Amino acid sequence: MSEDTGGGPPFATVEFLGMEFARTDLDAVRRWVLAAMADERFRYVVTPNVDHVVRMHQRDAPPWQAAFVAAERDADLCVNDSRVLAKLAKLSRIDLPVVPGSDLTRILLDGGIPAGTTVALIGGGTADAAWLRERLPGARILHFDPPMRVLHSAEAQQAIVDVVEAERPHLTLFAIGAPQSEIVAHQLQRRGRARGVALCIGASIEFLTGAKRRAPRFVQRLGMEWAFRLLSEPRRLWRRYLVEGPRVFAIWRRWHRRRTAG
Repeated sequence: MSEDTGGGPPFATVEFLGMEFARTDLDAVRRWVLAAMADERFRYVVTPNVDHVVRMHQRDAPPWQAAFVAAERDADLCVNDSRVLAKLAKLSRIDLPVVPGSDLTRILLDGGIPAGTTVALIGGGTADAAWLRERLPGARILHFDPPMRVLHSAEAQQAIVDVVEAERPHLTLFAIGAPQSEIVAHQLQRRGRARGVALCIGASIEFLTGAKRRAPRFVQRLGMEWAFRLLSEPRRLWRRYLVEGPRVFAIWRRWHRRRTAG
């Protein structure tokens, strides 16, 4: 399918665990993002992983869940960030390519950003913004550190929306975590006043600057990046990977049974 930035999905998709994942590769996504950056219509990219899936299927239905589900499903481009999800998809005889969000951020910043581009970093620290300015000397870098508790504050979300709509960057990098990044990007899409494209990048900048260590390539290929991150930050991540993350297997099992029965 075409990689243009017209009205329809840019790539062929496959439904898995309630989301429409693009069947494409890293370089094709890079080219699509570069084209979308020049457009007057605002678009955003999501890169779901196991954590996203578990949040979308939480049975206690936190107040933000409906907005997060809508944001994931309405994204202009949804690519799989998880080798664990790819392995589960394979068990259902589905080919689900892996397009890591951190790799997408890296290759875009490694020479894909044209001079004169306006890039907005939402979240992150002043050191991250300074690193971006050094990495992209031909670009205009904006940095906005939003108020605290973005997920639970309509005022904080609106403050981000106001900045992006006023500055109209070609590329917006949301470094405020999930699900708040996706929710705010969805708001911008629905309002239709911003331009360019937004990426929900998580900790990508921190990996690139060296503030956080990313798993070696062979660990990533084994689908064990989650274990490397757990060992790197056990106090912060133990609950995500040891309590919440394993719920994805029950979610997949229910989805697979429904699909098989259907």
